[in-house]
Amino acid sequence: MKLALVIWSVRVAVVLAFTCENLPQDKIIVTGAAGRTGRLVFESLSRHANYDPIGLVRTEKSAKRLIQDVKFSLERVWVCDVTNLDPNDDSGLPKGLSEAKAMIICTSAVPILRKRSVVKALLKIPINILSRRKAFQFREVQFRYGKEQYPEKVDYLGQVAQIDLAKRLGISHIVLVSSMGVTNPDDFLNSIGKDKDGSGHGDILIWKKKAEEYLMESGLDYTIIHPGHLKDLPGGVSNIVLDVDDKLNSHTGSHISRADLANLCIASLTVGEGEKLIFDCIGRDCDDGEEVKSAARVVTDFMHSSMQPA
Repeated sequence: MKLALVIWSVRVAVVLAFTCENLPQDKIIVTGAAGRTGRLVFESLSRHANYDPIGLVRTEKSAKRLIQDVKFSLERVWVCDVTNLDPNDDSGLPKGLSEAKAMIICTSAVPILRKRSVVKALLKIPINILSRRKAFQFREVQFRYGKEQYPEKVDYLGQVAQIDLAKRLGISHIVLVSSMGVTNPDDFLNSIGKDKDGSGHGDILIWKKKAEEYLMESGLDYTIIHPGHLKDLPGGVSNIVLDVDDKLNSHTGSHISRADLANLCIASLTVGEGEKLIFDCIGRDCDDGEEVKSAARVVTDFMHSSMQPA
């Protein structure tokens, strides 16, 4: 009897394993997959049995580095500069993108430090100390954006192109990683990339907001995520806090780990499916013995609370 029960249990386990391995996977496109956040999203999706992630990167160099670091096959990573796609010609689209169910947009303009400004700030330290000011004035450090990699080009035109691409591919749901602070045109981040007279390429949050508005008017389902300051810390050790309209921006330490942000992106694929969601997010240190909620539970709770009458 015991032997028969063991044999039956083994058979059930084999059938379940075979069934799980053969369940259809949802193809998910991750743009900006070579970036620090996009890579975490890409890696996390690859560990889910339900997802078949396809990473889009801008250059062959980024593709080779991603494939080498993450140990994925060539079929999972495609070089595609979506800002240069012809909207009337599908021949330039990677064939591996067909039948995708959702797209996670992780692209963003990345500022480059002006080294000369750092030297100037360092030389001013003695004067600042004598003047009883903060020794190193971070606001005096200047940044620039690379050629054709400034906010209007990447965070607006590039994301508009990605949204249009999603519609051409028949994708119904987009998860857009934006930024906290988009409601404040005077946010310091908007000054990055500008000269002292206000000229130059900047206004990254303003351009991100314009891209959000384009997505909201696209007719697609969406989840727009506004993370606080991003840190390269482990995920799942802090409780994620969600809110709206930059209310979390005034909190001390309004940051979140990239790993937790990646988990929110993936949770949005299921919990946020068929919805139109926008939320800000930060991480909060847990009290002793406090349970760490999963990203999916946090988003679910947020949706339920949002439905409650004021």
